[in-house]
Amino acid sequence: MRYFVTFSYLGTDFHGSQSQPNGNTVQAELEAAFATILRQPVPLTFAGRTDAGVHAEQMVAHFDFDQPLPANLSGRLNNLLPSSIAVSDIRPVADDAHARFDARERTYYYRITTRKDPFLCATHTRVAPGLDFEAMNQAAQCLLGCQDFASFCRTHTDVKTTICDVREARWIQENETEAYFVITADRFLRNMVRAVVGTLFEVGRGRMQPQNLAAIIAAKDRCAAGHSAPAEGLSLVRIVY
Repeated sequence: MRYFVTFSYLGTDFHGSQSQPNGNTVQAELEAAFATILRQPVPLTFAGRTDAGVHAEQMVAHFDFDQPLPANLSGRLNNLLPSSIAVSDIRPVADDAHARFDARERTYYYRITTRKDPFLCATHTRVAPGLDFEAMNQAAQCLLGCQDFASFCRTHTDVKTTICDVREARWIQENETEAYFVITADRFLRNMVRAVVGTLFEVGRGRMQPQNLAAIIAAKDRCAAGHSAPAEGLSLVRIVY
């Protein structure tokens, strides 16, 4: 039987979400906890991957298990998992349900702050005051629609297509010192959101005009866009099925 597990994590101390040989990952921690409780290996298929230092307020993975699950599995997993990972739900789904391919859209937030705050440093990127949010939002409108986002994709990435359908892209100011960028799309490329945010920072600092973003997209060249924003401000916040 197939199950979806929903969980969240603070990515600060992980080398990304999915297993790799050179560092601890969210997947490695989860699979170890599942194996301890269910007494057999339980491979997880994630809805997507996040890079080192990136967080998730909602991530989904699926797994198969042919016996009844023990009572309070979520609670037992949380007792084993580090404080930076929390399981919120485990539910049965159709045998052909797929955590990655059945997802219809995903939403990320990129959070920034202009003040030094030890309670925000893990989840917000600190920036200098004075960003022009009106200009950045004008530029962000160029991102909307189904387009080729190769200019915002990490080079040498093995993907079949760099076309994504961006449905929302805008900056929201929460107060005088905090703001966040929300972006929703059917799919995202490796490093895409951080590359977009880094480019929008260039607009916000007056180093690039808002209309330049359309030309950057049309170039289909990573070198045409700005530097990637730091990882700590980025969070996957919602997956819709």
